[in-house]
Amino acid sequence: MRHRKVPAKELPVENSVRQRILAEARRHFFAHGFRSVTMDDLAEELGMSKKTLYACFPSKTALLEAVLRERFRSVDADLDQITSGGSSDCLTTLHQLLACVQRHMEEIQPPFVRDIRREAPDLFEVVESRRRDVIQRHFGQLFLKGRRAGIIRQDIPAKLAIEILLGAVQAIMNPPKMAELGLTPKTGFSAIIRVILEGVMTKKVRPNR
Repeated sequence: MRHRKVPAKELPVENSVRQRILAEARRHFFAHGFRSVTMDDLAEELGMSKKTLYACFPSKTALLEAVLRERFRSVDADLDQITSGGSSDCLTTLHQLLACVQRHMEEIQPPFVRDIRREAPDLFEVVESRRRDVIQRHFGQLFLKGRRAGIIRQDIPAKLAIEILLGAVQAIMNPPKMAELGLTPKTGFSAIIRVILEGVMTKKVRPNR
């Protein structure tokens, strides 16, 4: 059977539809959770048939996985731009890095973290693994650079500081603990970063309290 060659001009339309679906799913999943959002809801919001929706994503779990991949690409691209920007000012880079992470955390609400852990545990493990990778690569690189610049203490090994940061994130950034402490993903991550970084900064750059 001879397959029809798809004209190049048709591809952007397909990509555009796919991106619309991803954007809408991301907004609804992150705000309301994975469990409460149905494919019917998304099709209605997008003004398209479920047939079109399922043609792009065969299941809600497949759609969630695509949303997370897109999310990771976006976070990595933004953080790479900051850490590889060539700035010699480590403190400025650090502040930019924190602002970027906090901006990306703003849209993630507790129902999403709770639901993905319950409904898609394999993907939750992927999220935790990618989060660990992001922290090790970007903050680890900055810690080493900061030690050379004199803003990170020399008596604390950079690898140890990163492991402490990772341990705190692992212990606190989970639904039961965040609920117990009255935290959101954004406030929890911000508090962890602030406490850890103020502990490893030298006195000359540490904020006065």
